[in-house]
Amino acid sequence: MGESQSTIELSYYLSTLIHPLRTYHSIELFAGAGGMALGMEKAGIHHILLNDFDRYAAATLKKNRPDWNVIHRDISKIDFKLYKRKVDLLTGGFPCQAFSYAGKKRGMEDTRGTLFYEFARALKESEPKVFLAENVKGLLNHDKGRTLQTIVEVFKSMGYIVLEPKVLKAIHYNVPQKRERLFIVGIKKEYANQVDFFWPKVSNRLYTLKDALKEGELFSCDVPVSQGQTYPDKKKKILDLIPAGGYWRDLPLELQKEYMMKSFYLGGGKTGIARRIAWDEACLTLTCSPAQKQTERCHPEETRPFQVREYARIQTFPDEWEFEGSVTQQYKQIGNAVPVNLAYALGTSLIDILNQIEKLANA
Repeated sequence: MGESQSTIELSYYLSTLIHPLRTYHSIELFAGAGGMALGMEKAGIHHILLNDFDRYAAATLKKNRPDWNVIHRDISKIDFKLYKRKVDLLTGGFPCQAFSYAGKKRGMEDTRGTLFYEFARALKESEPKVFLAENVKGLLNHDKGRTLQTIVEVFKSMGYIVLEPKVLKAIHYNVPQKRERLFIVGIKKEYANQVDFFWPKVSNRLYTLKDALKEGELFSCDVPVSQGQTYPDKKKKILDLIPAGGYWRDLPLELQKEYMMKSFYLGGGKTGIARRIAWDEACLTLTCSPAQKQTERCHPEETRPFQVREYARIQTFPDEWEFEGSVTQQYKQIGNAVPVNLAYALGTSLIDILNQIEKLANA
C-alpha cells in the first residue's frame, strides 16, 4: 500500500461524498454502549452481530436498536465461523492485557486467555476484508512496545497487511473533548496492494463544552436535565473555590496541601484534579466516574459533576440514545465509549476502502 506525499497532503475526499456502493456488513465486538456502532451506522455500515459481556451495555444496545443482533454472552462462547466471508468489516476495542512473545513462536496461541485472543479468533474465523481495532493510547508503550508488536504480528500472520497504528485526537473530529485513542487498521493481503486507506480528514472546527451543552452546531437544543452524581459536602466546599478552567492549584496554599496531601509534594501538574471545565474549552477526557478525586469533571457554573446527559453530549451521543442500568452504570458505559462523531469519521474512511475493494471485485 503506497501513500505519496501528495495524497497525504490532499488527505481525503469530503466525507459527505462517501457513500457505500452496496450494503457492507460488520461485526462489532466489545460494543459497549454503542458509540463505535452508532458512528459506523451513521457512515452507512450495517451491523450483523454486536457482542458485549456487560449486561447493562447489551441492554442499552437492545433498547436503542431492537433490530440489531445483540449477543450478550461470553465472547469465547461465540462461533464466528458462521459468518465466514459474510462480513466485510470487524471492529472492536479489546481491553489492553499484558502479553509478549518473550521468545515464544506460537503466534496467536501466545495470547490465549486474553480478550485480544478472542478478537483475533473472531478475525480468523470470519475473514472480513478489513478490520479496525481500537485501544488506549498507552498500548503504544505497554511492555516497552512488545504488546503492540505482538498484536500486529498476530494480525499479519492471519493474512492481513497492518497499517502503522495511529493515535487520533477526538477533538479533531467534531468531538468537544480532549480524548485520544489508538486505532489499528488491517486489510486482507489480496487487496492491500491495490487500494489505499486514508485516515479521516481533520476538521477545521474545534468544539467546546458550550457546543456540547448548549444549542448550536452540534445539537439543536440545550442539554436536557438528567440524573447525575453529587459531590460530598467537603469536596463541594473545595470545588466552590475553583474558577472555570481552574484546578487544585487555584486553591489557597494551605487548602492545596490539605486536599492533595502527599501528592502535593510529588512532581507533575495533576491538572485533572479538582478540575472545573470552562465553557470555552474542550472537556478533558471523560472517565467511568466524574466525581473521583483524580478525575473530577466539574460543571463550569454549578458545583457538581456533569450529569448523565451532559456526559453523553460530550461523547456526541444523540439525546434520544438511552442508557440502561443505574446512574453509576450509565456513567461507566458513556465513559468507556468511542465518541460517536469520531467513529463516524472513521466509518467514512472504512466505507471508502471497502468501496475500493468492491470496485476491484467487480472489475
